[in-house]
Order: sequence, then C-alpha cells, then structure tokens
Amino acid sequence: MDDSSKEALMEEAPPRYTESPRLPCIPHELKSLLLLVALVVVALVVVNVTFLLLGLHLSESHAETVLRMTIQGLDGQGTPQQLAMSKKERTGTFAVRDGLNASATVVYDYGKLLVGYRSWRQRACYITRVDKDNFPGLDTVTETFQRRQAEDKISMPLADRSLLGTTSSILCSLLPVYWA
Repeated sequence: MDDSSKEALMEEAPPRYTESPRLPCIPHELKSLLLLVALVVVALVVVNVTFLLLGLHLSESHAETVLRMTIQGLDGQGTPQQLAMSKKERTGTFAVRDGLNASATVVYDYGKLLVGYRSWRQRACYITRVDKDNFPGLDTVTETFQRRQAEDKISMPLADRSLLGTTSSILCSLLPVYWA
C-alpha cells in the first residue's frame, strides 16, 4: 500500500456533525387537551347533523300529513286520492270512489280542455268540455258524472273519438262515450 494515500486522508480534518434541532416537546397535559377539544368538535358535528336529519324527516312527514288532510278532508274520512300526471300529454288522472266497493277514474286533459270519467262498474265513459280558466274541482266533477250516470238516459254515443286525447282514448277504450 502506498503511504502517501494514507497521509492525504490523515491531513484532512473529519467533518463536524451537529445535532439537528429538536422539536419542542409537547407536554402530556397539552396532548390530552388537544384530544379533548377534537372529540368535542366531532361530537358537536355529529349532534348537528343528527338534528338536521331529524328536522328534515319531521318536516317531510308533516308535509305528507298536511297533504293527506287536504286531500281526504280535515276529519280524514274523505276518499283517498292518487294522482298520476303526464307532462307530455298535459293530463292528470285521479282514482276516485264510485259507491260502495267500486272505483272510477277521472282524467283531466288540460291540452284538449276535456274531463273524462269512467266507472269500473258501468259499461260507459263520460266526457265533458271545460272552460280554460275554470276547471271544476274533483268533487264537483265526480258528482256531476255520477248524477249523469244515474239518470241513465238513452242517448247516442259519441261517434267521432278523434277529439279525445290519448289518455282519454285509453280510458274509454272500447266503451261507448257520452257527453255529460
């Protein structure tokens, strides 16, 4: 081995290493305080979210109850109504009661300004024209059609079904259609 290479290494001073600065030590009491604050914040968020969801549920059930009372009447003894809407056809279809253990269907055709009625226990369909600004209520329509149905006058059925909309045509299908 060459002595000159050893001498070159010996001439240089070894590098000085310094200790890296230490982070300040957090006392145990401060750690537990931070943990407690974090838990309190999480608990407050959970409580707030719970109350918001509960409020949403209560307001939804309240709105549903008010809607039921409006449709059935304040005493809850009215006929439950179910509505099916068609935006494309501009119609509204209601199922209504027609006597004991019988039902009927009422179709409001807003595009053709017609109201149709079909009782499922009768073999006839009734149509009436309505004013654009004055659509009768469901109770009025039901009473009118039921009264017309009870009169049982012999009249000619409607020959031209082209004035009926799609929904009314389906409602009356093959039954004779009468003006009411």
